[in-house]
Amino acid sequence: MTGDTKIPRRRALRILAAGLAVPLGVLGLRQLQGATAPVRWHGEVLGAVSAMTIWHPNAKVAERAVTRLLHEIDRLESIFSLYRSTSEIARLNRDGALERPSADLVHVLDQSQRIAVASDGAFDPTIQPLWRLHESGQGPNGNPVSDRALEHALSLVDHQAIHADGRAVRFARPGMAISLNGIAQGYITDRITDILGNDGFENAMIELGETRALGAATDGQPFAVGLIDPRAPDMIERVVPLENAALAVSGGYGLRFDRPGQHHIFEPGTGHSANKLIQVAVVSPRAIWADALSTAIYVAGEARATRLLAVYPGSRAILTRPDGTTVEM
Repeated sequence: MTGDTKIPRRRALRILAAGLAVPLGVLGLRQLQGATAPVRWHGEVLGAVSAMTIWHPNAKVAERAVTRLLHEIDRLESIFSLYRSTSEIARLNRDGALERPSADLVHVLDQSQRIAVASDGAFDPTIQPLWRLHESGQGPNGNPVSDRALEHALSLVDHQAIHADGRAVRFARPGMAISLNGIAQGYITDRITDILGNDGFENAMIELGETRALGAATDGQPFAVGLIDPRAPDMIERVVPLENAALAVSGGYGLRFDRPGQHHIFEPGTGHSANKLIQVAVVSPRAIWADALSTAIYVAGEARATRLLAVYPGSRAILTRPDGTTVEM
């Protein structure tokens, strides 16, 4: 289904604000008629505008579940947040090493290495020095970063220069830093959805930077999720059905720097923003897979998308080229 459904401007701005982490390009659209009223929560997770919508015959049960889930989200943010000075990632980036890392961090780093290897480094968790460089280099006149500074930042980007196990995480070189925003939001989304499923909930829409549907809508139809038009980010370009699956979207419209063509999704090999595609949407059984794949394909480009999707069974993608044409694979 295609079309140009108008998104209210205020909501569109909230979506774009989520691009400070990973651009949130989806909106739950379906309003269920004749069903038990859902319990809803809205907030932020890892800097992204987030929401949880949960259906249960007993609203009190759903409300208690939300309280429990918020405690779990807070715990996970204490691991993965770049904005909390005491988080595991913040301490690792500050000190270059972290003793006794959580099992969550070790697992997500392991999954990061898997997609990094599969994508030949198009996905790289050590990209944070490039973010810091471009963020600090955007002066009031949009001054470009110097070649020397870019070369230094690139010398710190190397996914193979991380050692991680249950005892410690260490960087091989001083000055390295990681960002897991291209995969941790998917991990958190999966964790929350899995908790609900294990507790017997059958219908929920979880949007924590990435989106995952638990079951279907209560009318038996898949949830309808709007996919943003990357050339007009206040419009919906198409609707994607989602049932027991996750959706992640990567697009350079989420956060742009002052310099033309520069946004927050970088090519680890060049240090510049990736521009082979303008949007990648991935549907996958797991949000962590969809999250990592959408970033990796956005950077690697269309030619390598099929090979990357094959690494994660049951995954498919909608790619939007710079000329606005789309391809599904």
